Amino acid sequence: MNSYQKIKYYQSEKKSLLCVGLDSDVNKLPDVFERKVSSLLDFNLEIINSTLEFASSYKINFAFYEQYGSEGLDVIKKTMEYLKDKSFVIADAKRGDIGNTSNAYAKSCFDYFGADAITVAPYMGYDSVEPFLKFSDKMTFILALTSNPGSADFQRLVFDGKPLFQHVIEKSISWGTIESTGFVTGATHPEDISKIRKIIPENYLLIPGVGTQGGDVQSLMRSNGNGPSIINVSRDIIYASNGKDFGASSSVRAKYYKELFAF
Repeated sequence: MNSYQKIKYYQSEKKSLLCVGLDSDVNKLPDVFERKVSSLLDFNLEIINSTLEFASSYKINFAFYEQYGSEGLDVIKKTMEYLKDKSFVIADAKRGDIGNTSNAYAKSCFDYFGADAITVAPYMGYDSVEPFLKFSDKMTFILALTSNPGSADFQRLVFDGKPLFQHVIEKSISWGTIESTGFVTGATHPEDISKIRKIIPENYLLIPGVGTQGGDVQSLMRSNGNGPSIINVSRDIIYASNGKDFGASSSVRAKYYKELFAF
């Protein structure tokens, strides 16, 4: 099955929109782990085993691993291999560059690491995103309206009567298909998600910002309606406890969010 079919399958099978973000950091590992890069893999696998019943997808933020060099990249590879036949996996890499460079990034994330989807920045235009969309059996999530406070610096600038993020969505929806193209929209902007849904009612939204970042779940669910979505929670799940019970605690939090996002 292609990636679009895969996320549909796991969401239907588990009745869950929850995506667990593996933003794993050596300095934030529970006390039972040694503060070394190799511990990240053991931590990830325990989190996965503890939350797999409730999560339909996982998002691996590459930056948290790339900072540790080749050891960190090895953790990404082994984590993705472990998840391969268990869940939908997003490479949160936020790539986007000239064509040749993006082509290399796409091959890395899709062919080498085996991700089902990737996040990309559209600032450089079509030729920077098109290499990812060539992998038509995969999914590409284009940054539209992100959850961070600085999103207002550029994404909300208005010209021709519309904010920049709306121009990005309206322009880029023609680049791919519903099955290959999704958009990143932060849960911290629920009032805008309802507007976005009028433009792209059928495309998947990857929605970060719930939990530690303070996105309001009720407002989000109301704004998103029945639109297809993947709702990510990272720190509030994986760092639910700093003790020996970190796995059990992450399971409790994952179950809580799964039920909160019930559809």
